[in-house]
Amino acid sequence: MRDSGNIGELVKLKPDYIGFIFYQKSKRYVGEQIPDKINRLIPASIQKVGIFVDEPFDTLHEKFRNNQLDLVQLHGNELPDYCERLRALNIPVIKAFSVAADFDFETTVPYHPFCNYFLFDTAGDLRGGNGIKFNWEKLDQYMGRKPFFLCGGIQPDDLDEIKKLSHSQLHAVDVNSGFEIEPGVKDISKLRLFLDELRK
Repeated sequence: MRDSGNIGELVKLKPDYIGFIFYQKSKRYVGEQIPDKINRLIPASIQKVGIFVDEPFDTLHEKFRNNQLDLVQLHGNELPDYCERLRALNIPVIKAFSVAADFDFETTVPYHPFCNYFLFDTAGDLRGGNGIKFNWEKLDQYMGRKPFFLCGGIQPDDLDEIKKLSHSQLHAVDVNSGFEIEPGVKDISKLRLFLDELRK
């Protein structure tokens, strides 16, 4: 997100996280620096997540500090040792995995010691933002103990199906394009209805 007025309205809904994309090829790219007027809108109770794709380590570390981020979300081909280096600096990590029909959750095992959360997104041509869902029944194959974010093409009318999910490690629901007016601008009315029902 990058529009201060839109973020000001979103903050009133008290989401747990707000994501800022630092991947230059994304149409939701926030830039090198989150503007101060946006930082001032976000209370400490809402965690700021920086989304990166194969960012050079030192550059990510600098952006983490300069933007006063709380977590980083790695959406590229980052290896476990990259996550290990972040953990050594006390930087909390969400590692994203692209889930296709043949995805093997054993892929996540080497990352377990170094990540705080995983994020399961739909495999597609884009690094996130594909706007399509994977088969959520596949989550039954995930036997790990690392909490995960559910992501990928979630729409307002998916609410009932989400509430039926009973996986013990489901930590959060990551909503994006299905709740946008345009890239980077959230539809506050849709989000308000969705969150009110999800929290019941």
